Amino acid sequence: MGIDWKLDRTFDSANGQVRWARMGEGTPVVLVHGWPFSSYIWRDVAHALSARHTVYVWDLPGYGASDRYEGQDVSLAGHQEVFASLLDHWGLDRPAVVAHDIGGAVALRTALLSGKVFGRLALVDAVAAGPWGSPFFRLVNRETDTFRQLPEHLHEALVRAYIADAADQELRGDTLEVLARPWLGEQGLPAFYRQMAQADPRHTAEYEDRLGELDIPAAVVWGARDRWLPLDRGRELAGRLPRGRLHVLEESGHLVQEDAPARLTAVLADFLAEGR
Repeated sequence: MGIDWKLDRTFDSANGQVRWARMGEGTPVVLVHGWPFSSYIWRDVAHALSARHTVYVWDLPGYGASDRYEGQDVSLAGHQEVFASLLDHWGLDRPAVVAHDIGGAVALRTALLSGKVFGRLALVDAVAAGPWGSPFFRLVNRETDTFRQLPEHLHEALVRAYIADAADQELRGDTLEVLARPWLGEQGLPAFYRQMAQADPRHTAEYEDRLGELDIPAAVVWGARDRWLPLDRGRELAGRLPRGRLHVLEESGHLVQEDAPARLTAVLADFLAEGR
């Protein structure tokens, strides 16, 4: 299955135990994944960047190897609280942060609402401002109770098709298996819909008018063929950040980590090197 991926450390957060890992040595970089993925999508990028950086990776509460349970707060506000606590736990001062999908909103909330200072910020096909969510995502958000009643085999087919749709290229079977596994079974099915049920546009609206305050180097990296968040959203985001610069990855969809890992790593490595 390629790179062995194991989060070998734990942090007891307000929203359950979070699994995380650290690799490499150098200036710190924190990678934040999005929905419905896990830190596994950063495996190639993380190992490449670890040649010059100390790289931190973690699974958001309710995702991947981190805790999942009924009643868990898996909202953007809840993830913000956990991320701020993790930064304190790690003792990081002005780290670079690279965030994908809803990880972008988590990072932006942590900077603008929790007051955490980042040295640099890269937003990769990121949820940042409303409206957000694909038509399917918004449908499930409205009808979560109905979808939670799906038979297991239909739910599994839905999860696999949904994850596969994030990439422009066909995902390897083993990659799709790793990304789908946390959302299957007795714990996984309710966890999948719990994430969607707690998605709330108010959690991006709370900081949108403050994006202009984020006066730090910002790379906005976008897949040209992103079907979930079209490229125009990336252009708009780059224009709202005082020091934002747009990087477009051709022939890539929303899941650029799988469609173009080498090109994404090159963009991020150059961006991070500018701050050394």
